Amino acid sequence: MKNMNKAELIEHIAGAHSLTKAEAGRIVETFTSAIVNTVKKGGAVVIPGFGSFKQVARAARTGVNPSTGAKLKIAATKAPKFTPGSAFKAAVDPKAARRKAEKAAAGKAAAPAKKPVAKKAVAKKAGKA
Repeated sequence: MKNMNKAELIEHIAGAHSLTKAEAGRIVETFTSAIVNTVKKGGAVVIPGFGSFKQVARAARTGVNPSTGAKLKIAATKAPKFTPGSAFKAAVDPKAARRKAEKAAAGKAAAPAKKPVAKKAVAKKAGKA
């Protein structure tokens, strides 16, 4: 499979929904600008099953110039971050999703039940207080 650029995405949407390329282009532009504007303002865009877009703050830090070894200050920045949803991850790597589901199921089954607190121990603690 090859990479898909914006023009190919617009063609795909237009073909799948009987739209003109101009209409599909406006939809893609509206979609991307809505995400950019929301994240720019510090909000998050969550699309269940697909993923979430949000803004993260990177703290200021000290870096090293690899050629001279000189230390330099790197300023704090804000950066966009995309976190893929579980359905997206499962579509990309079904084996990993299956392993994760099996591990979660095994963890729930193997978790020991909590023992009830003995009434005598509770009464002793209450008497000492």
